[in-house]
Order: sequence, then structure tokens, then C-alpha cells
Amino acid sequence: MVAGISLVATLGAAGLTTAPTASAAPQAAPAPGPLVRAISAPAADAPDVDVTKVQAHLTELNAIASRNGGTRKSSGQGYRDSVAYVRNKLQAAGYTVTEQPCTSGCATGAGPNLIAEWPQGDTAKVYMFGSHLDSVAAGPGINDNGSGSAALLETALTLAEHHPAMAARVRFGWWTDEEQGLNGSDFYVNSLSSAERTRIKAYYNFDMIASTNGGYFINHLTSAAAQPMKAYWDSLGLQPEENTEGAGRSDDYSFEQAGIPTSGYAMGASARKTAAQAAKWGGTANRAYDSCYHQSCDTTSNINSTGLNRSVDGIASTLWKLAVTDSTPANDFSLSASPAGGTVAPGTSATTTIATATTSGSAQTVQLSASGAPAGVTVSFSPGSVTSGNSSTMTVATAAGTAPGSYPLTVTGTGSVTHTATYTLTVRGTGSCSGQQLLTNGGFETGTSPWTGDTGAIGSHAGQSAHSGSRFAWLGGYGYSATDSIAQTVTVPAGCAKATLTYWLHIDTDETDRVAYDTFKVKAGSTTLTTLSNTDAASGYVQRTLDLTPYIGQRIALTFTATEDSGLQTSFVLDDAALQVN
Repeated sequence: MVAGISLVATLGAAGLTTAPTASAAPQAAPAPGPLVRAISAPAADAPDVDVTKVQAHLTELNAIASRNGGTRKSSGQGYRDSVAYVRNKLQAAGYTVTEQPCTSGCATGAGPNLIAEWPQGDTAKVYMFGSHLDSVAAGPGINDNGSGSAALLETALTLAEHHPAMAARVRFGWWTDEEQGLNGSDFYVNSLSSAERTRIKAYYNFDMIASTNGGYFINHLTSAAAQPMKAYWDSLGLQPEENTEGAGRSDDYSFEQAGIPTSGYAMGASARKTAAQAAKWGGTANRAYDSCYHQSCDTTSNINSTGLNRSVDGIASTLWKLAVTDSTPANDFSLSASPAGGTVAPGTSATTTIATATTSGSAQTVQLSASGAPAGVTVSFSPGSVTSGNSSTMTVATAAGTAPGSYPLTVTGTGSVTHTATYTLTVRGTGSCSGQQLLTNGGFETGTSPWTGDTGAIGSHAGQSAHSGSRFAWLGGYGYSATDSIAQTVTVPAGCAKATLTYWLHIDTDETDRVAYDTFKVKAGSTTLTTLSNTDAASGYVQRTLDLTPYIGQRIALTFTATEDSGLQTSFVLDDAALQVN
């Protein structure tokens, strides 16, 4: 939550209907005091979001801050690493993800907004859920606002996992530069056209939803937009109150100013809990809702897991009520690609048949489109729309300079509902091979680019040393459950006889058992090439070699991932990686 702003605005939310009350399992009170009365109610088919997974995201955000001077401020590497962490999770789950640079109004060096949309549902009706991803410079910002960011991330992943039928579009936003004045969300809203704003039927904001001495507050409590959120907390007997402390102080205000209905959950910042609130919710009267607000102690120890659980399940309940449909559409169709993939040389084309079939009700017009094509590749349909039950020919044309590799294309059919199919394009390489080293910055001496992922692991860190030079990638080494991953995408030229990946790895551990508790994996794409563990620990660096010859002529992502369990630390220190072809 941004400091120093006290603007109060109350807007109603027209056109939203109140959904049936949702249910959740009773939870313990957030702090010593009276137990909250539990009320059972219909479930409305919203799944339970696993709060332990939300807490795992918070652990990673805390680790990112620890590697970057104890902060995830918008202009620092900690924020950019936070964006990469969230982005990678969402892309793997099938979201359409966009990084939006804040080109005006933001602090110098501020990182981008991150926008993710689930590619199902009516595009004319969008419900948006957002939180700010940055922290203040003084601390890691785990309640403010890792709590909202992690809850939205796990809600998004839960939606992808369950893959329900969608009545509306769901869009998520993680905002930059909130702590400097709501700048990222302001930039996003101002970038929307009038038509795009009209499509957003409501915006829901989540800022500080795990305060240790918190209360249960809802933005614009009596508005139509708030009713799905209030219904869920009412079902738990929580008796939520209006979020007066947060009015005008978080990213919902940017949307309010544009006339978009808003609501959201909060559990309080520096204001003090009243005696009446302590009697109702538990906790300590005359003490701040979050005594670590905007301080270095806002770590994973500053999280109310009960409040976090109630918040994230309320978010899921609201999303399901507004955007998910339990019924089969009256008119529906299926979509498929046959063949589901093709291999071409640069400068040539491949075709596939996109078939549709009416699966319920009457036939309908289906508009066809494709996304995910790399540079130099165009996709066309003949015809561009069909009546369900008919087919279209999709032509995928490559340019002479198209890089070799495998590219998954998403084919979308839009009628009264939306369906997708996947077509995998493989572009072969041409020409002879010239011996070369393909990885860029494999010794990590020139910063973090072009590595992606948890790039805060890259640097000159006290406690470990480089194999050569002064910088390296220190993956793991926390002593608690955590994952670090860095990746780089390369094209392995065709015409080469051999491709070899080499890297130097130092493994040190406090584990004493000969059991693989902590692991280090190297992947090419989705294929694991090797797995090492704490049982491979040794003094000094050891050079490792992997054969990548099967990937000649392809574009692949090489990923190095360290995963620790909840016990003793194991450090996987990586340096001087190289991919040699000849």
C-alpha cells in the first residue's frame, strides 16, 4: 500500500448481480481472542485454493528480496526478478502474458506491469483482479504486497488447473511502482481505449491481505461489485467492514478514476485495531493491524496464514461466481488440428486442417485466428470463418530467415464460446555448421542478460566464489523449501555434427545423509537432461558435460534449476557454462 495518499472515493458498481453465498471450512482466529463463528453455505463450485502454495510463492518473493539488498522496489532487480517469477509460472500454465513497460509517470528505472489473461470466455465481458508487486525500499514487502500478489498468482494457477467453462474473460494485473504513487496502474488505465475500459465490468484489488493483527475489510462494501466478496466472508461469519484506511491509497483508485466499478479485500496497515474489532475478530486492540508496515521486518514471519487463506478462497469464490459457468453452452462446438504439427525448411510452408464439429445445440459461425508465431512466420486460414461442422485450411508460411526451432501455435475458434487447439511448427536448419560457442554470458560477468528467471541469483556474492572471474550463479543455499531457476534460449544450428553443453558446478551442503533431499536439474525445453543432488557435493568446482546433439536444428530453452526441501541447506554454484557446436 502506498504511503502519503488519503483520497476517499466511493463508486457504485452497476450491472453486477449478487451470486449465491459460498462456503469454506472454518478457520482459527487470526490472533488470540474470540473464535470466529463458522457458517456453512453452498460451495458454488469454487475450488479451495491451497494456502501452502500461496505461502511457497511468498517464500520465493522473500528470497528474491534477500538476494537483492532486502527489497523488491520497482526500480531494482528484486522487482524485475519478481516479475520473471510470476511471468514464468503463468506462461507455463497457458496464460497470455504481457509485460507493459511504464514509459511515463513512473519512477526512473521502474520495471513493467505484468498482465495475464486466461484465453477463454466472452471478450466483451472482462473481470480484472490486481495487486501491486513492488515493495518499499526499506523491506521485502511480503505482506505489503507479496500477500496480494501471491494470492492472485495461485488463484490464476488454480483456474488453469481446473480449466472450467468460462462465461467471461478473467484478466490479472501485477502493478509496478505503486509505492511511489499508484503509477503503474495509472499508466495501464490511461493506456486503455474507451472501448477497452467499457469491457472491464469490475476491477478487484488486493493489497495487504495477511496482516498479523488484521481485520476483514472490503473496498466499497455496499456496492454491487463488492457483493460476491462480501458473500464469501459473510459465509464465515466475519462481519467485514468498509476499508476506510485504504480508500484512495491503492491501485483500485486508478480504476475508480476511470469510472470502472471496484472492490477488493484488505486486512489493514498502520491504523490501530479498535476494541470492538478485537472483540469481533480477535487480536490486540490499540495495536497496528500490521506492525511491520513499510519496514524491514515485513518478511514471511509477518504473515497471518488464517487471514491469507480466507482471502484467497474469497478471491476464487468471487472469480468463479462472476466468470465461470456451470452449464454447457446451448450452442457449442469442438476444434482440432490435423495434423497437429509440421516440419518445414525456412522459406517454405506447411498446411493443416482445422476441423470443427457442433457438439450441442445449433451450428454457429466460428471465427479462426492463431497466436504464438515467431518472427518471420505468418498464419492464414481459408476460409477465415466456418460454420461449425465444417473445416478450414490453415497455412503456416516461414521466411527464409526464420530461426530453426519448435514453436507451439495456438489456434483459436471464437463463436458464442471460445475453444483452442495447438499446432507445433518445427523449422529445420539449413547450411553448414561453423564451430562456435552459443551461450551468451555463460560466465555471468556482464550482468544478468540474456538469462531469465531468478536472475537475482547471479552476481558476486559473499560466501561463495567464482570458478573464474568474479561472478557466478548461486542457486539454492537457503536451508528451507525454495526453488531457484535461470534459463537462456538458444538456437542450435543445423548442419552441425555435435553439440555439447559444459558447465562448472560447485555443490556444498549441510546435509549428512546420503539421501537426495536437494536437487539440481538441467533441462532442454521440457526434457530433463540430468539431475544432481546434495549427495554429489564435493569441495571445489567440477566440470559437467551433456550431449545436446539431438537438439541440432532446434531452438531450445536451457534451464538450470535448484530445489531445496525444508531442511538443511545445499548450494549449487554454477559458472562458465558453454554450448559448443562443431
